[in-house]
Amino acid sequence: MSEDPTADELGAASPGRSEQDLELLLQHVKRSRGFDFTGYKRSSLLRRVDRRMAQVGAADYTEYLDRLELHPEEFTTLFNTILINVTGFFRDPEAWDHLRTEVLPALLASKGPTEPVRVWSAGCATGEEAYTLAIVLAEMLGVAEFRDRVKIYATDVDEEALAHARQGVFTEREVRGIPSDLLERYFDQVNGRFAFRKDLRRSVIFGRNDLVQDAPISRIDLLVCRNTLMYFNAETQSRILSRFHFALGETGVLFLGKAEMLLSHGALFTPIDLKRRLFRRAPRAAPQNGALFLDPLPGGGRTELTGRDVLRDEAALAAPLAQLTITSDGLIAGVNRQLEGLFGVSGRDVGRPFRDLELSYRPLELRRHIEKAQSERRSVRVTDVVHHRGPEVVHLEVQVIPLVGAGTEVLGVAVAFHDVTDFRRLQDDLEQANRQLETAYEELQSTNEELETTNEELQSTVEELETTNEELQSTNEELETMNEELQSTNDELQTINDELQDRTGELDRTNAFLETILTSLRAGVVVVGSELHVQVWNRQAEELWGLRRDEAVGEHLLNLDIGLPLDEVRPVVRRTLTGEDGLHEITVPAVNRRGRSIDVRVIASPLRGADESVVGAILTMEETPENGTP
Repeated sequence: MSEDPTADELGAASPGRSEQDLELLLQHVKRSRGFDFTGYKRSSLLRRVDRRMAQVGAADYTEYLDRLELHPEEFTTLFNTILINVTGFFRDPEAWDHLRTEVLPALLASKGPTEPVRVWSAGCATGEEAYTLAIVLAEMLGVAEFRDRVKIYATDVDEEALAHARQGVFTEREVRGIPSDLLERYFDQVNGRFAFRKDLRRSVIFGRNDLVQDAPISRIDLLVCRNTLMYFNAETQSRILSRFHFALGETGVLFLGKAEMLLSHGALFTPIDLKRRLFRRAPRAAPQNGALFLDPLPGGGRTELTGRDVLRDEAALAAPLAQLTITSDGLIAGVNRQLEGLFGVSGRDVGRPFRDLELSYRPLELRRHIEKAQSERRSVRVTDVVHHRGPEVVHLEVQVIPLVGAGTEVLGVAVAFHDVTDFRRLQDDLEQANRQLETAYEELQSTNEELETTNEELQSTVEELETTNEELQSTNEELETMNEELQSTNDELQTINDELQDRTGELDRTNAFLETILTSLRAGVVVVGSELHVQVWNRQAEELWGLRRDEAVGEHLLNLDIGLPLDEVRPVVRRTLTGEDGLHEITVPAVNRRGRSIDVRVIASPLRGADESVVGAILTMEETPENGTP
């Protein structure tokens, strides 16, 4: 018989993209970053992954896996594509009103006046839902009591969304769902944005928690998880809901999104208001303990007691349940016909130690259950016991009952074996019918969730386009501002350039004037710095020593290869550089550039800076008149 395709089958991998390659991609993501997407609905997951692959031009999953290995930053973009963060303040206002007016008052009334209130917002995205919870509870309890009693734990797997949520700052478009009076009371306007009050922000704790892999937060009074479960397949949803059941306190409330029904999880949660998706944690079944207390037979004649004993023995032998009685010291005290037919234990075994019988350890280890019943003095029930009687399989439920006398002394135990094979068969048939019914419910819910997911994706796309438009507009405004700043900077640079040109002209004229002076002097002029490096070398110095300016400037004075005995000149220069007052003069024999011997008078004068400190020396070198020219 053919079956209709499921939603996951309809969302199978595209042609050319194998399911095996997709599994390898998901395992790589889980191994590398700890994100387990294998529990997500395949149809929705495939759409999101294929969308990202189309954006980067990857032809198949193998090629995209190679891209993830080469470009680790691609993980962030992929996660942002898969994790749809569609949320808002007071989303579905009618459901929030019902929570505030009908559910929370009863929940708070069940707690003591100083008892803490613990709330968990699972899948909180960018935090709007967590801050909505803070506003609702602060309105009900008052700000002071809210700060003292309430802790709101907001978790998600998207680190970028959590970073945004921790800031608690939202745009005007993001807070438009908040009534104006609440917006004014709980938000401060900063630079055109709205920041949640810091004194209340401390009660909202954001952290990363993977609903599939991480341990749940415990002792929760209100658990809010809206439109998150719909992205997971049925098996993963069941696992998450079991964790939610563990997380909630005995009277805890679960608040889901409008696309999530819990039609097949009635054992975990009972509906408070199914229309608004409000559920209460179902209590666990209490264990049933008990013991059988026996009164001693009254004293009397032996004839009456003997008749009762016979009647009692025959009733025990004919009992419909297989029964075994064991004394406190471990000896078999009695068996019935049903036990003999089931396990082969007969009246001949009465008086034998129970541990010597195969029944003590097969089909289950009975001795430890007997010890437990005697020590705790309560009934011990063991279910799902399978006994193979030839080709036949018998399902049993074993009950060990302590036999306690009037003086609270343990006389022994009674062991009863209930044949529940027919009940087990009916239970299996019922479970199969329930599974078929659950499958039908889940397919209906899956279809509803698929529609809701598609709607969420469309809304996410619209919001992305709006955000992109706003970013482009903001970028355009920034470019215009930058253009104005650049124009202003250009004007300033033009002004500075004009000033530099004026000063350059002045400097050129000053340099030309200085060059004219140095050229016009009959003496050779050399200017050296404090380290005796040549800074000025005029034309007359070139004529006198035959060394061009470009060969002399920058060189150490004492390293110049000229006909002047510089070792004799050095003391004069040193005295000048040390700051001794007056001119220092020396006449020394030298050889000019033509190789003729001459006497040269060298006069050294200090070169002073703006603060009158000596920064160098000016040397004038002139041939003495007595040597004359030939």
